[in-house]
Amino acid sequence: MADENTQDGDGDGGGIRTFPFPVDLSLLGVGMQVGPMGAGRTWHAQAPLHRVHRIDFHVVMLFTGGPVRHMIDFAEYEATAGDLLWIRPGQVHRFSRTSEYRGTVLTMQPGFLPRATVEATGLYRYDLPPLLRPDEARRAALTASLDHLRREYEDATTLPLSLHTAVLRHTLSAFLLRLAHLAASSAQAARQGRADAPGDTFTLFRDAVERDFATNHSVSAYADALGYSRRTLVRAVRAATGETPKGFIDKRVVLEAKRLLAHTDMPIGRVGAAVGFPDAANFSKFFQQHTDLTPAAFRAELR
Repeated sequence: MADENTQDGDGDGGGIRTFPFPVDLSLLGVGMQVGPMGAGRTWHAQAPLHRVHRIDFHVVMLFTGGPVRHMIDFAEYEATAGDLLWIRPGQVHRFSRTSEYRGTVLTMQPGFLPRATVEATGLYRYDLPPLLRPDEARRAALTASLDHLRREYEDATTLPLSLHTAVLRHTLSAFLLRLAHLAASSAQAARQGRADAPGDTFTLFRDAVERDFATNHSVSAYADALGYSRRTLVRAVRAATGETPKGFIDKRVVLEAKRLLAHTDMPIGRVGAAVGFPDAANFSKFFQQHTDLTPAAFRAELR
């Protein structure tokens, strides 16, 4: 599955390139692709495999070989045969120079599925782990579902385009529902041994942080806005993630700062302001505390 890439506005190569979903190169122009991975083959023939780049579509890779080391949002993951990697729109990532990518890759354009399916499958649950390791039964079911999807995708003659697209949406939804269940189960397993908390509390907090992290870093402010006591919020977030609400907020702020430092040529002071630090010195101190690098050093490592 190899396509030409499209470079994001900056043609000077100074920032990270963003690759959009290539609708024109998808079979019959539908909003998804599924096919084999292989040596030197990705969804974009010119993608900078060993350079950090950003995508604005979903990618799911099911591996038949390994190990494969892959960076997603500045964290390294190692996948082996039978594992899956799920990369969501807006995430930055980097291929390994030395790993051989073998298996099946699915790409999907945002908007291809209806809103109800998007919500049911948790397509934008950035809090869920990107690396998934299904047991034998789930792996067999996912593999069979993905193989079925691939056969439907490649069958471009049996049905009219409108029915072909509808069948793809239903078949893709079935695969993603299995995948979403695996992702949620994996997150639950990672929390094993912790007391369960009301899911709605954490969900509301997570959504509020995603919406307001650039302007609100206060745990008390989030608790007040959501109508919970600080203690209730702490219990819910710790049960769901194993960390404090402040740690969760800071982690999201750091991630966005990393994305802006890597993806744009914005001055460091403007990056800080964009994530809620009007004072550049305070931003630099915060960033270094959480990454052991100054913002300038972090950006230099990626260029």
